[in-house]
Amino acid sequence: MGLWIECFRSVSRRKLIMDIIVYTIMISISIVVLIPLFWMISTALKSNADIYAWPPEWIPKPAHWENFVNAWKAMPFNTYLLNSLFIVALGVIAEVLSETVVAYGFARYDFPGKNLIFILLLSTMMLPAHVTLIPTYIIWNKLGLLGEFDPLVLRAWTAWGPFYIFLMRQFFMGVPKELDDAADIDGAPLSQKFLKIMLPQIRPIIVAISIFAFRGYFNEFQGPLIYLSDKQKYTMTLGMYFFMGGVNEPPKWNYLMVIALIITMPSLILYFSAQKYFIEGITFAGIKG
Repeated sequence: MGLWIECFRSVSRRKLIMDIIVYTIMISISIVVLIPLFWMISTALKSNADIYAWPPEWIPKPAHWENFVNAWKAMPFNTYLLNSLFIVALGVIAEVLSETVVAYGFARYDFPGKNLIFILLLSTMMLPAHVTLIPTYIIWNKLGLLGEFDPLVLRAWTAWGPFYIFLMRQFFMGVPKELDDAADIDGAPLSQKFLKIMLPQIRPIIVAISIFAFRGYFNEFQGPLIYLSDKQKYTMTLGMYFFMGGVNEPPKWNYLMVIALIITMPSLILYFSAQKYFIEGITFAGIKG
């Protein structure tokens, strides 16, 4: 009996030591990763002169909370925010719907060349985006849609995210086919079966992809820079870019960090509010199917 107790204590002691080591490493990595965020917040609350002080101060004394108001009023960021949210809303809805339909087709239907088409679809992930930049620009120019939001939104209806399609397909393949058979026996139409039976089963991956898509559309810089020319249609990222100043006037880094922090916050809030579904979607996407 004493031997078993001693073994148990030895195992518990080793487990405790390993837990301490693992948590120490994780905390250390987290601190390193969060340093840029802490510095961004610190810079946003400093005066422009305090930014260049040496040694640098992590905690501003005093904190200039008026920087948030001054930076926001320096340019029409209210308009830029509405433009960004408009693009995000339309883009995320279109992308999730189109990619869900495509993934459902690959997971549930058999048709000639399905595997080959799916492989070709996945192979497009290896194609650099810059290769299609000029042809895509020419297409939108021929359609007369340059300077509009359409090039930033309509592309989402083409299910242009092969990686997201792959994740959804994995989830659909993990849903028992008996649910489809039961729906068919009850005479449920395809639309009802898809919306009321299949989509609730893949809710975690839909939430995860929605977060990815939100971050992609809200933080996109290249697309708005190429297709938008009217300043009233600028997005938050474009506004921040032109907010940096020119050659004769150096940028006000404290104001710039304020806008960068504001742009960062929606993605962080969305992630933490849907963290459960996000982690579940990413975790199970790789093992289902």
